[in-house]
Amino acid sequence: MLQGIDQVGDSARELRQDMSASEITLWQVLRRRPGGLKFRRQHPSGPYIADFYCHEARLVIEVDSEGHNRGDRPKRDASRDNWFADRGLTTLRIAATDIQKNLEGVTVQIMKHAASGRAGEDTSWTS
Repeated sequence: MLQGIDQVGDSARELRQDMSASEITLWQVLRRRPGGLKFRRQHPSGPYIADFYCHEARLVIEVDSEGHNRGDRPKRDASRDNWFADRGLTTLRIAATDIQKNLEGVTVQIMKHAASGRAGEDTSWTS
């Protein structure tokens, strides 16, 4: 399982208390263990904190707000995705607005990625 460094673990605990509305909405689904899979929220992973992580499926889920399209964020996100891919993980990026508009469709897509085991692929989903 991925583990974070001490400072990242402290930050992850704080982030669990300060999740966005979209993250909370998605967590309400993932915490019920869809497909029998256990998801962790704000999971420390090396120098990063994954919004959601499923060890069994080797899947990282990142909820992206509009800010992820601005400034140096796309480059930082690509670097982060590469870090996870180097460890055999798939990163699935989901727009926060998609969670609010089509939670059922997002959930189906997450389960497809979890079942497929397509580790290391660059993936994103939009409705």
